[in-house]
Amino acid sequence: MEPGLRLLAVGLVLGVTLVAFETTAVITALPTITDELGGDALYGVALAAYTLANMLSIVAAGRLADRKGPLPVFLTSVTVFVLGLIVAAVAPNMAIVVLGRTLQGAGGGGFGPIAYQLVKRVYPDDRQATMYVYLSAGWVLPSLVGPAFGGLVTDHLGWRWVFAGIVPMAIAVGAITSRPMRRYGPSAATDDPDELAADRRKIATAAGAAFGVAVLVVCLPASQWFVIVGGGLIGGLIAVRMLSRLLPAGIVRARRGQPAVLACRLLATSTFMGVDGFVPLAADRIHGASPMVQGFTIIGAALTWTGGQALIARRPDVRPQSAVRLGFTILGLGAVLVTPVLWSNWPLWATFLGWAVGGIGMGVLYNPTTVAAMSYATDGSEGDTGGQMQLVDSLGFSLMGGVGGAVVAFADRSAFALSSAIGVCFAMAIGCALVGIVASRGVRAAGG
Repeated sequence: MEPGLRLLAVGLVLGVTLVAFETTAVITALPTITDELGGDALYGVALAAYTLANMLSIVAAGRLADRKGPLPVFLTSVTVFVLGLIVAAVAPNMAIVVLGRTLQGAGGGGFGPIAYQLVKRVYPDDRQATMYVYLSAGWVLPSLVGPAFGGLVTDHLGWRWVFAGIVPMAIAVGAITSRPMRRYGPSAATDDPDELAADRRKIATAAGAAFGVAVLVVCLPASQWFVIVGGGLIGGLIAVRMLSRLLPAGIVRARRGQPAVLACRLLATSTFMGVDGFVPLAADRIHGASPMVQGFTIIGAALTWTGGQALIARRPDVRPQSAVRLGFTILGLGAVLVTPVLWSNWPLWATFLGWAVGGIGMGVLYNPTTVAAMSYATDGSEGDTGGQMQLVDSLGFSLMGGVGGAVVAFADRSAFALSSAIGVCFAMAIGCALVGIVASRGVRAAGG
């Protein structure tokens, strides 16, 4: 690999590493944040806010990177990400924490489409699958260090320094990563007013979709039934209408080809969030674990996720359909093995091992779906196609975070036990994995 491409690879992996570090550190600190600010009702909203903002920024970043080039979009993303960290660090209440998480999601959402665009544009076909593994490997070090950082800082300095401590890292990554991007311009530059207007409509549609999902997520934890029903119905209708314009037809039926690939990604991220987003809460409230232990309970999955990807990347003879089916089976098994964490006498090391099994499944299915999804990208649409894939990822995370958070909020204000609420989240995750096994039948790469 020539030096320029090697430096670009390092920069793209650093961008993923930054987002991964922030995610793992903040998930570790979030139960403590809600304890201090009395924000159990907004726990799920804080989880979903990040990915809701992702939905808009992913589409916008993908289109703008195609039209304007990756560098200006990347620098804007870093700036917004840093602003979100600062807002969360000084937040006086949980609502401002949610605002900060929203800005972090808006900034972090730009990294993925840019990375996938550049891999598809710049690297030879026989190197692209390996590059996708490298990008996922950007989660390995943060998975080891992030929970420890979040736990130690929360225990000894306070949770605000979890956000503040990431600011210099983000600035450094921005400075390093932007250098190798300078040589790559737009892939589909245009002055055609009709095409530019279509881009604006697409970004506005993404904003509408994010708004619809936001209304759904915010209204579900409400205490008044008419807000839950009315807001949930309105938000759901808006989201479905807008998403149908952004994504290929046939996703709901997992129609063979690209729709099935994207449907499987949606189900996979929903399954993962249904467990990963709520195990730290169980470790905190049911087991009384420290913030550091809460974080370490889930890092096994992030590590084995990358291991699963590396394993399947060495088996190009395995069909994507078979890999995805196997991945969902293992991921669902991991969700089942985690369920005993709901009992206070269950050892957390067993939860660590159980969810590590789930991580293997996520890794086994993730790379085949990435390669299959990007095979549908045409010249000049790499950022757009990568944005679609990232969009369904964010949708899965935000919906499961929002719905699961609503169940937790219901337990917070009623006699419904928190352990039962978290159990509902696990059950939804297992259900998504089972549906994913069925949906995997339609997974095909372009021309396959």
